[in-house]
Amino acid sequence: MSDDDAHDLGLSHDLPALLNRRRALGLLSAAGLAAALSACDGGQSAQQPAGAPPGGGPAGSAASVEVGDGEIPEETNGPYPADGTNEVNVLTESGVVRSDIRSSFGEASGVADGVPLTVTFTLVDVSSADDAGEKVEGAAIYAWHCDRDGKYSMYSEAVKAENYLRGVQVTDANGQVTFTTIFPAAYTGRWPHIHFEVYPSLADAQKATHKQRTSQLAFPEKICDQVYATAGYESSVRNMQQTPIDRDNVFSDGYSLQMAKVTGTVGDGLRATLRVPI
Repeated sequence: MSDDDAHDLGLSHDLPALLNRRRALGLLSAAGLAAALSACDGGQSAQQPAGAPPGGGPAGSAASVEVGDGEIPEETNGPYPADGTNEVNVLTESGVVRSDIRSSFGEASGVADGVPLTVTFTLVDVSSADDAGEKVEGAAIYAWHCDRDGKYSMYSEAVKAENYLRGVQVTDANGQVTFTTIFPAAYTGRWPHIHFEVYPSLADAQKATHKQRTSQLAFPEKICDQVYATAGYESSVRNMQQTPIDRDNVFSDGYSLQMAKVTGTVGDGLRATLRVPI
């Protein structure tokens, strides 16, 4: 069973470094927008992907958020957020605050298999006087992603009783949280990715209130190729080839601020890092 996300499309790859993609849509005139799309997207205009919920419901589209230059783009939380916006809510459950998200918690006992991966998010406030951005301490980041088979816990039928590959942490004095997890699959229609939401505090995260940003982390193609050459990821090879990053529903309009830096090896474990400017 495929677990296609429903996502919005936007401007091209080059615009986020100059103007935030959402602000750019408001700033360009109709003629300017057409010219930009023609120059940057080969003349292909944005359109609603197949399978998106009618009317862009809570799981189908991102809220319109005005953000400043250099901030990480706002994206859809997809159909499987488990944050209360689409059927289920894991954020209120005891045990969701954790660094190792490979296993389920509470009454569930499943463990997600796959290539070991740690993911470190560094949250920075780019509205501060510091040119590099001020590290944000005490905020909460909720991260979730699919398993090696492209399934999302709490939603996909085969793992609906599980809640693995979901967790919340509070940023430290360096604005950082690190999750221990596995490398996600590439499933039908999507480039490999991890979803995350930023909240001002743990209390806000557990109530799913005052969300500051929803976005997604992308992985470099070279690393994906190395991971997907290992046992268990066979379907990801075909799926990634069918949806290159420049045709992905989320990353096709730019991913410069969302591409993780990845070090380590498949055998010893990979380490991904992403700066999250808000």
